[in-house]
Amino acid sequence: MRSQSPVQIPRGRPRTFDTEAAVERAMNVFWSRGYHATALPDLLRATKLSRGSLYAAFGDKHSLFLRALDRYIADAIDRMDVEFAPEREPVDGLRAYFAGYVERNSGANGRRGCLLVATAMELAGRDAEVDRRIGSFFRAMEARLVDALSRAKAAGRLADGVEPASAARIIVCFVEGMRVVGKTAPARMISQATVDALLDRFIR
Repeated sequence: MRSQSPVQIPRGRPRTFDTEAAVERAMNVFWSRGYHATALPDLLRATKLSRGSLYAAFGDKHSLFLRALDRYIADAIDRMDVEFAPEREPVDGLRAYFAGYVERNSGANGRRGCLLVATAMELAGRDAEVDRRIGSFFRAMEARLVDALSRAKAAGRLADGVEPASAARIIVCFVEGMRVVGKTAPARMISQATVDALLDRFIR
């Protein structure tokens, strides 16, 4: 008598949606509303997923938020890597970096603000996973600035007495402060001339 192999019963339906697209839609909801003000129905409407599909793919709301925050951070780091590409003149890279912040802090973009800054204000010190991501991002930004400023110094473009590490930290504080001002200012207060004035103190 021939033995028969057991029939393998598939476990659930295969995932048929674009996971990254769902993360991006969720990111936009968290970005607009904040973590605590975002409810599950908001995420279901944005991602067009059922409750079961969302939980099966991402776990809970907090896990989905971390995925969205990771996506936002990855996009920002990719943008900086283009601005500070090694083959680019470091001063040109610094100017492109500042120009990007001016654009993101103007008009509707400025009023929307920065997901990272908003998250830091809402959750920092109360969520270890969020703290780790925010700290890692700021270190990554500072490291890229130190590298660009160091290359500018090697090329003789850094002003006398300016040290790359100190200047990088000042710039991080300045541009993140810009995100807060851009969100709350009733009119355009951040201009290219403003950031050029700061940069001109560091380079020659």
